[in-house]
Amino acid sequence: MTADDRLIVALDVPNVVQGLALADKIGDAVSFYKIGLGMLTSGGFALANELKQEHGKRIFLDMKFFDISATVENAVRGVAQHDMDFLTVHGDPYVVKAAKEGASGSDMKILAVTVLTSLDRADLDGALIKAGDIRDLVQERAGNAFLAGADGVIASPQEAAMIRALPEARGKLIVTPGVRPMGAELGDQKRVATPAVAIKDGADHIVVGRPVWQHPDPRDAALRIQAEIKDAWKANKSFS
Repeated sequence: MTADDRLIVALDVPNVVQGLALADKIGDAVSFYKIGLGMLTSGGFALANELKQEHGKRIFLDMKFFDISATVENAVRGVAQHDMDFLTVHGDPYVVKAAKEGASGSDMKILAVTVLTSLDRADLDGALIKAGDIRDLVQERAGNAFLAGADGVIASPQEAAMIRALPEARGKLIVTPGVRPMGAELGDQKRVATPAVAIKDGADHIVVGRPVWQHPDPRDAALRIQAEIKDAWKANKSFS
């Protein structure tokens, strides 16, 4: 079978052993995995390399780099040597520019984080982020990241349509975490939507974690989400 790589499954499990076991359960139903900071100190980078080199999977490293330009550039250059597909950095323009320098000569896409999907306006107030509707801030950060050279952005599905409407978004990727199938628990996510809504509103990829890996049958859960993605895409095409 050919898996739909618009679904990226987040391997947010405690260690590399459980990550490999989950990937084995899912098998050829999923072709794209996200590995984040939570597993970095438990063999996450080794898992990324194994899934990429030995299992032929696409890999999204969700590192969210944020530092001075030279440090970001050097860190990204090191990651780019391992043939990863996506890498996240914070969406500040100087960070994006440094990351693009580090990734030059490779096919790795730099994705800029706008506002984390676990945050709401109260969280931004506590972090002293400027006032304004959170969707407007996400759109503004996305536009600035695109102008700085980002290959795509990370934003909640609730902002996907606004970002897709930006002239700067033409030819760029929108990747949406905070996606929950109908009936799934929200967990720590606050700005969410279903897979169908995310795809309809312009997301190129959706990231789903717990609704897959906590499911009694992770393979079946992934296949159901991919079916929803395909149905949403077909419906969009019929109305376009």
